[in-house]
Amino acid sequence: MEEQELEVFVIPVSQLVSWVAAGAMVFGGVVPYIPQYRDIKRTQNVEGFSTYVCLVLLVANILRILFWFGRHFEAPLLWQSIIMIVTMLAMLKLCTEVRMANDLNTRRRTFADLELKSFWQWSRFTDYVQCVLAFSAIAGYITYLFIDFFFYVETLGFLAVFTEAMLGTPQLYRNFQNRSTEGMSIKMVLMWTSGDTFKTGYFILNQAPFQFWICGLLQVLVDITILLQVYYYGSYPQKQLSHTVHPTDAKAL
Repeated sequence: MEEQELEVFVIPVSQLVSWVAAGAMVFGGVVPYIPQYRDIKRTQNVEGFSTYVCLVLLVANILRILFWFGRHFEAPLLWQSIIMIVTMLAMLKLCTEVRMANDLNTRRRTFADLELKSFWQWSRFTDYVQCVLAFSAIAGYITYLFIDFFFYVETLGFLAVFTEAMLGTPQLYRNFQNRSTEGMSIKMVLMWTSGDTFKTGYFILNQAPFQFWICGLLQVLVDITILLQVYYYGSYPQKQLSHTVHPTDAKAL
């Protein structure tokens, strides 16, 4: 009788742990952007955040959603992509409004201009939405045509997670160029490392497609390398950086 009661108790606990892990996967990626959003809103200054982060994450997560149609994976990973897309659109909306309010004399640029030099530097939030919808439509149509081709589906999944995995490399390269990590938030890098480690473990334990955990391991490696730079360059005199990449410009969880 006691063994039966214990078994009944253990099952809900395991389910609870699974739900907590799934919730962390879904919402954990957006957590670093909450203080960033509040800071931009409070200071009305977007210099510390690059909208190209939004571009990379939007592309990566749109491709991940399309990959799901070719090869179903864990539902929390799908919802994570949806939540991240909404978050990046919210960041774009705020950044566009603040930038235009501060630069009243700047020439207005639109997506319809089709100018390469002004790409992703548009004046209205609706232009970014148009670009995202256009990319989604084109990528979605191509995926529809090739959804039955194994090589295409697997390549699509790899591109989705590899794009996200490379978000830390700009900071890594900039640190190498300047022989310094001055101006970089070590606390943020530690958040990346812990988040990416958890995420990679989740991929492996839940038998996610191999593209996910391979690129997850790559993300952890990049994070650890940046932390090693902090230790290594600490032995050199720190210098003022003129081109430091803000941590949120370089990466997302």
